[in-house]
Amino acid sequence: QVQLVESGGGLVQPGGSLRLSCAASGSIFRVYTMGWYRQAPGKQRELVATITSGGNTNYADSVNGRFTISRDNTKNTMYLQMNSLKPEDTAVYYCKARVSTVVGGRGYEYWGQGTQVTVSS
Repeated sequence: QVQLVESGGGLVQPGGSLRLSCAASGSIFRVYTMGWYRQAPGKQRELVATITSGGNTNYADSVNGRFTISRDNTKNTMYLQMNSLKPEDTAVYYCKARVSTVVGGRGYEYWGQGTQVTVSS
């Protein structure tokens, strides 16, 4: 089966930076679009950024200009570089990816377990 594992979360002061990683492993044929989502206490889960297998990206307005999404297709790994962090960025960050396990398969959406990011003085 396919697993997505996030890492890199932690506590950081406002204005600081963190880099999150999401590694896909298991019976993988191809990884298609990947994305980062986040959920703060009392709020619904929201899209942060996505990146296609070809490298096309899009960002939520709240993070555009501060966050950068990237991927290394040779490692089936996605990254989120977060700069100029604000307290409002505090949330559990989740990795999502569409992954096919067989030739000709359209893929299935997988989620990671999440990693906590806390921005506080």
